[in-house]
Amino acid sequence: MTGKADRRRTELIVALDVNTQEEALAVTENIGDAVQWYKIGKQLFTRFGPGIVSELRSRGKKVFLDLKFHDIPNTVAQAVRSAAAIGADMTNVHAAGGPSMLRAAAEAANETGLLCIAVTVLTSLDREELEAVGVHSNPAEQVARLGKLTRKCGLPGVVCSAREIVLLRETCGDSFTLVVPGIRPAGADKGDQKRVMTPGEAAAAGADFIVVGRPIRAADDPAAAAAAILAELGQ
Repeated sequence: MTGKADRRRTELIVALDVNTQEEALAVTENIGDAVQWYKIGKQLFTRFGPGIVSELRSRGKKVFLDLKFHDIPNTVAQAVRSAAAIGADMTNVHAAGGPSMLRAAAEAANETGLLCIAVTVLTSLDREELEAVGVHSNPAEQVARLGKLTRKCGLPGVVCSAREIVLLRETCGDSFTLVVPGIRPAGADKGDQKRVMTPGEAAAAGADFIVVGRPIRAADDPAAAAAAILAELGQ
């Protein structure tokens, strides 16, 4: 495995998990040119649909459309194509959807040029939560299993907890793209995240992207909060 210094820099994705388009755009305007990537999830997309993706793209931003598709293979493949068609740069599916679904998603992503990754284990889940849904492995074991399955099925990366970055580098290689939520600056409230790390720790471990939401959006000065995280990433 190559060292972090030999790999591309860790990029910051700001999560726009808000209720209105006005709130979302205010965050991007406040931060300005310092951040290129923004995440649109179910909360915002369900209310405003493709228009919010187009609006961000018109402002020169890149969009991670975080809808975590999980359905029969054809439905997921068409959803991935639709994500590309509305201008998303990245989207995701649930690795737990199985090999046929993952291969269908990979084929659709390859056709469109969209970066499509798979969700391994949600960062809100611990061993007790996994046991409750019939998964008798600890989070790290399940992440490794789903990471290897994702790579085998042709998708280039996964969403994972920071705590599993090193494990996935060992099992899936250095070129495997790792998008890491559950990132909290030192001293920040963990909220509903159970497996967290600071931005600097995640970058040092080998994250390609980190996703940060509330610590930036809820800050008195979101631009300063984003700048502090970028400085911690060495940018």
